[in-house]
Amino acid sequence: MVAGIRRSTSDKVSDTLIYCLMLFVIVITLYPFVYVFSMSISAPQYVISESVWLFPKGFSLESYKRVFENDDIYIAYYNTIYYTVVGTFLNVVFTILAAYPLARRTFFARKWIMTMIVITMFFSGGLIPSFLLIKELGLYNTRWALLLPGLTSAFYIIITRTFLQGIPESLSESARIDGANDIKILTSIILPLSKPIIAVLALFFAVGHWNSYVSAMIYLSDVKLQPMSVYLMKVVVQNNDMMVDNMSDSLDRTLFSAQLKYSIIIVSVLPILLVYPFLQKYFVKGVMIGSLKE
Repeated sequence: MVAGIRRSTSDKVSDTLIYCLMLFVIVITLYPFVYVFSMSISAPQYVISESVWLFPKGFSLESYKRVFENDDIYIAYYNTIYYTVVGTFLNVVFTILAAYPLARRTFFARKWIMTMIVITMFFSGGLIPSFLLIKELGLYNTRWALLLPGLTSAFYIIITRTFLQGIPESLSESARIDGANDIKILTSIILPLSKPIIAVLALFFAVGHWNSYVSAMIYLSDVKLQPMSVYLMKVVVQNNDMMVDNMSDSLDRTLFSAQLKYSIIIVSVLPILLVYPFLQKYFVKGVMIGSLKE
């Protein structure tokens, strides 16, 4: 039986400092979420007086009722879900298709193509040329304006390529001897072994689409095509009181216009916030993939 190792005083002090630091990080990270949620369910008079600091005061779900009575929020929600689902699917497919040949050592042009891909990480045309390109291609004010320009990215191609390089070449060679072509090898061998990286890509791309804001502001002028992030900006940043316009009582308008902002924030971030903990292990794995090469 191996005796337990006695820890020195300096180790105990350092561990205590680390625990205190992590506790501080947790507190400053969680406080905004708790505060916004508390403001969204507190009684309106406490919200308008800004007397809520952490836990709710009173209780009211009237602001949530007002949120879901507005038809515009359902349109914005549908658009966000559409961009997230369709965009993530296209992103994962095209990233895998780009990374797979670059991971094969038998592909003669892989080094030259990888150089071109890496260059795009440091240089770009800028906002105005990108806008002109989107307009000339006929993508302006269409859903494709948010889906096609970001179909994949150099960073995700690199981490996917790094992962695929860890899959033994002998598996592909054996399948090729049996008569399988590249498409068959990719779909029957590579993809089943690539579930971790596919989950990582799906998580990264989905979060990116759900929070997408700048591209929608630039390329989408039609309100019926704008995602939830733009709708949230109109209410929170521009102080657009579209949800309380039908209130005749000016006091009610004042009370609920402040609380509605917090309720909309919760409604917009809650779905992706609930999904994220289940995919956290893949997120950690994705952070490490690009730093290791077998």
